[in-house]
Amino acid sequence: MKAMILAAGKGERMRPLTLTTPKPLVRAGGVPLIEYHLRALASAGFTEIVINHAWLGQQIEDYLGDGSRYGVSIQYSPEGEPLETGGGIFRALPLLGDEAFVVVNGDIWTDYDFSVLHQPIVGLAHLVLASNPAHHPAGDFQLIDGQVRDGHPGATTLTYSGIAVLHPRLFEGCSGGAFKLAPLLRAAMAKGQVSGERLSGHWVDVGTHERLAEADALIEARR
Repeated sequence: MKAMILAAGKGERMRPLTLTTPKPLVRAGGVPLIEYHLRALASAGFTEIVINHAWLGQQIEDYLGDGSRYGVSIQYSPEGEPLETGGGIFRALPLLGDEAFVVVNGDIWTDYDFSVLHQPIVGLAHLVLASNPAHHPAGDFQLIDGQVRDGHPGATTLTYSGIAVLHPRLFEGCSGGAFKLAPLLRAAMAKGQVSGERLSGHWVDVGTHERLAEADALIEARR
C-alpha cells in the first residue's frame, strides 16, 4: 500500500515562520513535522511515498531527497498553485496506482500507529477520527458501529485527524483543478461507503504557534 503526505499548505496562521519555511518543514521538538510522518510510515511498512507541494515546495524536495535516508522511496507531485486537498490528491492519482492508499496531512503531529491501516477497506474511504480539540469543539463526523456519518447539531462527533485510507474510486467523475475532499467524503458517507476508527494516542493539528508549542511539549514529555 502506498502513502501520500499532503504538504502543499501555505500555513498563513503560522507566519512569520512560514514566510520562509514550508509548513511541513516547521520543527516540533527540533524535527520537521513531515519527518515524523516519514519515519512512522517507514516503521509501519509503508515504503512508497508520494508528497505534493506548492508553497516553497522545492525546499521540501531539497530536504527530503529521494527518501532513502528514511528507508522509503519518495515521488513528488508539484502543484505550483495549491489545489486544495481533493484536487491535490486527484492530481497525484497516477503516482498512487489503482489500489487504496494512505493519506496523511503534513501539518499534524501524532504518535498514531500507522501499521493498523495495512488492511483492505470496505467502501471508498476509512477515516481516523480524534477527540474534538479545544479549537474545534463541534467536531466533524459521527462514528457509529465502525461507520462514519456526517455530523448534525446535537450529535456526538469526532474530528477528522487528517489520516485516512482512500480508494481511487472516491474520485470518479472529478476533473483537474482545485477542490475540497470533504464533499466527496460526505457523498460517500451518505451511501454507507466510509468506515472509521477512533485515534489511539496523541494528536495535534499544528495550525498555530500555540498548537506548535503543544506538540513541542508532548514530544518532550515522550523523551
